[in-house]
Amino acid sequence: MNPINPFSRREFLQNNAMGIGSVALAWLMRQEGVQAVPPVIKQKPVTDLHLRQPQQPAKARAMISMFQHGGPSHMDLTDPKPELTKYDGTDYTGDVAFSFVNQASKKLLGSPFKFRKHGQCGTEISELLPHIAEIVDDICLIRSMHTGANGHEVSIRYFHGGIPGVLGRPHLASWLLYALGSETQDLPAYMVMTDPDGHPVDGVNNWSNGFMPPLFQGTVLRPREPRILNLAAPSHLKGTLQQQNLALLQKLNQRHLEQSGGDPDLDARIASYELAARMQTAATEALDISKETQATQTMYGIDQDATREYGTRCLIARRLVERGVRFIQLFLGGQPWDNHGSIRTALPAVCKRVDQPAAALVKDLKQRGMLDSTIVHWGGEIGRLPVTQVMGDPAAAGRDHNGQGFSIWMAGGGLKGGLAYGATDEFGHKAVENVVTPNDYQATLMSLFGLDHSQVIFHHNGQPQVITANRPARIVSEILS
Repeated sequence: MNPINPFSRREFLQNNAMGIGSVALAWLMRQEGVQAVPPVIKQKPVTDLHLRQPQQPAKARAMISMFQHGGPSHMDLTDPKPELTKYDGTDYTGDVAFSFVNQASKKLLGSPFKFRKHGQCGTEISELLPHIAEIVDDICLIRSMHTGANGHEVSIRYFHGGIPGVLGRPHLASWLLYALGSETQDLPAYMVMTDPDGHPVDGVNNWSNGFMPPLFQGTVLRPREPRILNLAAPSHLKGTLQQQNLALLQKLNQRHLEQSGGDPDLDARIASYELAARMQTAATEALDISKETQATQTMYGIDQDATREYGTRCLIARRLVERGVRFIQLFLGGQPWDNHGSIRTALPAVCKRVDQPAAALVKDLKQRGMLDSTIVHWGGEIGRLPVTQVMGDPAAAGRDHNGQGFSIWMAGGGLKGGLAYGATDEFGHKAVENVVTPNDYQATLMSLFGLDHSQVIFHHNGQPQVITANRPARIVSEILS
């Protein structure tokens, strides 16, 4: 502490604010590693977010993941099973692993919802997803996902971190930033958009940097306005006074740099704090959807109560990608797809909320020429069982967890559109054709970003680590264009 100047530079910056929000400050602190305890030993080449070239030609440069926590019921949404309907109410003869044994049943439950073919590809989609049905020629529907586990957290961590159930692994997005850096110096490269109803199941683990430096952690936007607190300059600091303050701070920093002999680490730290000022303009502009046309806002459902909130986040996600953000992930509060009961009413309600905004995101990216370089993902960590949970009143019936076979879909970024890949058995219980694991998913996505998943290596505790944790993983070449 200098007795002449009782504030450190960080305190001066924070106390005077100059419009720098808490998210910006947290991002910058991660850049300089001040949150790492114990101090992270720098390992080349992962000391910054400078833009790096992929290992091979890339088709994708950004990704938007709409993660659907809880396990969307594939046999009611994307994977029609006529045999399940035919044998509705009869006993299932196969083995079933139940999560809720006290409510378990082996009575088959045919879908109460109708399917029909859509698009030139003729893929069958449920009546609950009319808007996603409109983009079926643009999406790659994988009907053979398999985690081998029925639990939420174990499968979520498998999708995000590469090993079922294991905490402390970096998210897929962290690996992308580690390998490729950032295309923007004005916004965080990995952004997380949470729900006004709260965090998803497994909380902050969903965007963890794991054993990587905090630089590669997701930056969370607030679920309500203002999405970044204190982003606008206080009234008494706006305009000329703010510019004078910034100029003074830059002059003080430069003098300190010269006195230290041009320390490169100090130079980098000064540059990172200058990013905060740039974020004032960049983040304010990126998060402001008011300048979007009425037609665009209507397409996302922002004019409707049911879709306004999720539609707003999907539209912001497109704006962030447009401005160079590498990875954005949208979450829902809790696990709204976890329909153990009352599936006839609960499932249509959550579909109504996300169907139109999700389809609008794909349409919007496509009409702007951005879909070819942006991967869009929609899916949960598990699916549902073909048998009834909660016997008795049909209105109370639901479905238990199922990680043996379920569906996700993706679009853009080098993926084939109009494709339904893989299959579950006749009742939708197990993946039986072209099985895809989360490790296959990770390896395939990395390849679209021009990366060999086995050659993007981070050394942790002296051991080389890769996204798939050296587990069996294949690039699903059949779904690539």
